[in-house]
Amino acid sequence: MRIAEVFYSVQGEGSLLGVPSVFVRTSGCNLRCTWCDTPYTSWQPEGDHRSLDSMVEEVRGYGAGHVVVTGGEPMIAPGIVELTESFKQLGLHITVETAGTVFAPVGCDLMSISPKLANSTPHERENGRWASQHEKLRYQPDVLRQLMERYPYQLKFVVTSLDDIAEIRLMLRDLDAAAERVILMPEGIEPGGLRDRGRWIVETCKTEGWRFSPRLHVDLWGNRRGV
Repeated sequence: MRIAEVFYSVQGEGSLLGVPSVFVRTSGCNLRCTWCDTPYTSWQPEGDHRSLDSMVEEVRGYGAGHVVVTGGEPMIAPGIVELTESFKQLGLHITVETAGTVFAPVGCDLMSISPKLANSTPHERENGRWASQHEKLRYQPDVLRQLMERYPYQLKFVVTSLDDIAEIRLMLRDLDAAAERVILMPEGIEPGGLRDRGRWIVETCKTEGWRFSPRLHVDLWGNRRGV
């Protein structure tokens, strides 16, 4: 399995915000979000090929109770089922962070699903050569329903503008998702921009009964890897 990084930090997003967690970041993605904040796992995949045993031992060594398997897109990583089942045998709480385009029967206590909105399609980046494939793959309602039925879940949307809200409402109706499972998070990698965008997103959450998530790691450390 190709791994971009393993590090110990706190969860910076979603319902487990602030929980000390070991992050295992796989490299490789089937999407190409124009604003991707981990391009080293998608646009230009990096990382070392690691054995399952070496990753399990490294994660065990941190002594944490939570592990977050993220990416890239971890659900396409070879050996992802075996890796998550090994973490389960350690008694760890497992969060899997996914775009929800692919199903795999992973071991998971929280399926953190981030369906990609139209704002993610790379119409201009690299002359738009990934746009058609990305647009075709980014929303897979049957896969999303399967994940939502099988696992405890949260739906975390990356929001860039007010135009995104109508699309989110349509998706939620299509998926019959509970409002209390919906989390909105501002897109961005700079604390100032995240605060500005976050202010109106909070007002939307108040109106709709959704939750708001900051990007705690960006607030604390800026746009850096391994935090």
